Amino acid sequence: MNWDRIEGNWKQFKGSAMQQWGKLTDDQLDVVAGKRDVLLGRIQEVYGVSRDEGEKQLEAWQAGLEEMSQSSEATVVPGPK
Repeated sequence: MNWDRIEGNWKQFKGSAMQQWGKLTDDQLDVVAGKRDVLLGRIQEVYGVSRDEGEKQLEAWQAGLEEMSQSSEATVVPGPK
């Protein structure tokens, strides 16, 4: 999933971000507004991690969103009757 899609649908993804980074407040995530660099900065600030570590966390979270998106888009084939 590309970041433009995350940014465009931030209200939908904000809950997932809050689960991933529980120390970030609702207000902080509102300020992020889907901007990747702002989210990275908040993660670094609140969790005291390096830029590289923050990038790894963001990439893992983004990959998880991709997996959830693909599984929800999977076609359900009804079984035999």
